[in-house]
Amino acid sequence: MKKIASTLPLSRRRMTALVLACTALTAGPTLAQEVVKIGYSGPLSGGAAQYGKNVLDGALMAVSEVNASNPEIGGKKVKFEIVALDDKYNPSETAINAQRLVQQHKTPAILVPHSGGIFALQTTNEAQKYLVLAYSSVPQITNRGNQLTLRIPPEFTTYIKPFSAYLMERFGKKIALVGADHDYAKAWVAAFKPAWEAAGGTVVAENPMSYNRATDFYSGVSKALAAKPDVLFVGGASEPTGLVVKQARELGFKGGFFVMDQAKLDEMAKVTGGYAALEGAIGVLPVVEDPSAAMKGFVERFHKVHPNRDPGSEFVWNYTAVHATLAAMKIAGTTSDAAAIRAHLDKGYKALTPAQNPGGVTSVDGNGGASTVERGGAVEGGKVKVIMSK
Repeated sequence: MKKIASTLPLSRRRMTALVLACTALTAGPTLAQEVVKIGYSGPLSGGAAQYGKNVLDGALMAVSEVNASNPEIGGKKVKFEIVALDDKYNPSETAINAQRLVQQHKTPAILVPHSGGIFALQTTNEAQKYLVLAYSSVPQITNRGNQLTLRIPPEFTTYIKPFSAYLMERFGKKIALVGADHDYAKAWVAAFKPAWEAAGGTVVAENPMSYNRATDFYSGVSKALAAKPDVLFVGGASEPTGLVVKQARELGFKGGFFVMDQAKLDEMAKVTGGYAALEGAIGVLPVVEDPSAAMKGFVERFHKVHPNRDPGSEFVWNYTAVHATLAAMKIAGTTSDAAAIRAHLDKGYKALTPAQNPGGVTSVDGNGGASTVERGGAVEGGKVKVIMSK
């Protein structure tokens, strides 16, 4: 009995050692997994909150899909996370957020969906070695020569000529500018006004308004309508832009609308009570109206994740941009070298499947600008008609 009793502790020790060894082997890959954080700084409160949420949700969906594939980069298993901070559409807050994201979370890339915040980050990102994922179609974003920037959407200037021609032919050549007063809208107007005039049009009023803070636009719209325009130039986030259109109709305006690309017709229609109030409006083609097979498939997948929402173009472009950025990391073999990731972005986009790139981004140029064939939509008879911009 004594002999048996003396061997039991040894057996238990051996069994415990064996269990611990097996546990260590099983846990090994999990312990070796690297967590890579991608930053986001955008409006998550205030008038542009829904816009900011749409951008963020596009990034989150892409990260979820990539993580589901158990990615490996540079021989290491990785898991991606999005760290999202609210900047209230304020560039100074964007800059503060960027410092926190880089210093605390070591983010190799930060997604920003407004030009003022993008410009603020471009003053420091090259020195601090992080990539700016710029969701804004302002040409100056890439014209500045910043070597660590990706401009996600194509330049907005490609919309101006075809949209202007459509409105001039249908309504007339007198336009009043009642867009938003933030930096992006100012850049739009700076490019739009001379192009409209060069095409034979006349700007009869200019009255920018604070779309992100105001909810009553009757006074500003009334001043513009006093000049008897044929067309109104409008645009900011979708919800306030829809409200501007609604109030213009209530004040008796019968003309057309040039809708800046930040606002989306289908989202505006939820504010105006349908497409009827948007008759004669032309803007970015709503994703749900895009007839391509890839986009229809994307909408179906989106509805499985968000059954009570429709995707807007900011969701699609940022979904694809995050996919492409993570693909560029894989090709470059690094999750931290921003310059190497930037150098492989063109290959990253081209490595995507049509399902991951439903908007059909074709390339990234040497300045970091993405290109595609842009599609517009015009409301005619309560329905959206496709207008190609190229």
